[in-house]
Amino acid sequence: MAAWNPWDTPTPIDYFRSLVASDAQFPLLEAAASLAQVQHPQTDVQAVLGQVDDWLVRLRRRLSKDMDPIAKLRLVNRFFFEELGFAGNVNDYYSPDNSFLQCVIESRRGIPISLAVLWLELAQGLGLNAQGVGFPGHFLVKVKLPEPHVGLIVLDPFTGQSLGREDLLERMGQWLGDTAPGLGTRKTDVLLSQHLQACTPRRMVLRMLLNLQEIYRSPSDNPVLSAVQQRIHIVEPAG
Repeated sequence: MAAWNPWDTPTPIDYFRSLVASDAQFPLLEAAASLAQVQHPQTDVQAVLGQVDDWLVRLRRRLSKDMDPIAKLRLVNRFFFEELGFAGNVNDYYSPDNSFLQCVIESRRGIPISLAVLWLELAQGLGLNAQGVGFPGHFLVKVKLPEPHVGLIVLDPFTGQSLGREDLLERMGQWLGDTAPGLGTRKTDVLLSQHLQACTPRRMVLRMLLNLQEIYRSPSDNPVLSAVQQRIHIVEPAG
C-alpha cells in the first residue's frame, strides 16, 4: 500500500468523514454544503462558507449596541427573506438541487431544512439562541428569548412565517392524525413540547441525506445513491 501523503487532496468522502467525526463544534454549514459533492464532486464548499460570511459582515454592520434579541430576529428575517429573497421552492420541491446549498444560494429557493441551515448560520452569527426543529413532516427553526422577553419563537423557514401554538397544533394534527395519543387532551402541550425539541446538527445532516436517498432511488441514479448511503452510514453508524 502506498504511503499516505499529507499534501494529497482528500476525496469528497474522506472530507465528509472528517467533518462529521465529532459532535464537538460540529460544522453544520460546511457539512451540509459538502453534500452537493455526491452529485457534483468539484463543488467549492469554501465558496458557500465565504458567501455566508459576507452576509454576516453585512448584517453585523447594521447592529446597534442596544439591539435586543427580538430586533435582531426581525433584522435576520428581513435580510434573509426580503432582501436576499430566499423562499421555498414550491414549483420543483423534489429536485436534489434544493438540498445542495450552493444551488440554493444561486436560485434563492430550497426546502425547509436547507433554508434552515442558512438561516441558522445568520441568526446564530448575531448571537441569537437559534436551533433547528425536526417537527413532524416539516423542518422548523426556533429562537429562545432571554429576559425580559422570555419565550419561544418558532418560524417556518420555507415561508418566513412565525407560528403560534394553534398553528403548530394544527400542523401536528395534520401529520400525526387527530387521533394520535395526546392530541385533544391535556397532554397536548407535552406532546407539542416533545416535537419542538432541538435537532442536533448531526441529525440535521442525516435528515438532509435521508431526503436525498428518497430522491435518488431510481436505477439511473445508483452511483449517486451509493454516495448518499455511504454518507448516511458515516453520520449514523449501524449499531
